Amino acid sequence: MPALKTYDLLISHAWKYNDEYHRLVSMLNTASLFHWRNYSVPKHDPKIDPDSYAGRKILLAGLTNQIKPVNCFLILSGMYTHYSYWINREIEIAQKYRKPIIGIRPRGQLIIPKVIQEAALEITGWNTDSIVSAIRRNSI
Repeated sequence: MPALKTYDLLISHAWKYNDEYHRLVSMLNTASLFHWRNYSVPKHDPKIDPDSYAGRKILLAGLTNQIKPVNCFLILSGMYTHYSYWINREIEIAQKYRKPIIGIRPRGQLIIPKVIQEAALEITGWNTDSIVSAIRRNSI
């Protein structure tokens, strides 16, 4: 049996809304015959103010370094993303480096922000098999 590919993934998340992020990490960690590396940074360094010019510059450089090596970028498509400066920057960086984007619809949510609908190659439901299949189909 050939070795399984290890997928390098970045999962979008908001520092204030990270429960979905942690659930998705757990789902991917327990997925059958699926190996991955997490390029996300789920905790915020309180010394960096994401709303200051200097803080944004530091964080944008960090995001660029996180996104460049990944095979795929996963966006948790909660409605809070509609208002997020950072989600829009992540999408721009992923598109600049031609990284496939997959939107993941949270359980019970019907509406996906337009920015994610337009950027995502695929939008999948909150199901481990669906998410892993989308990653396999779309990753570079």
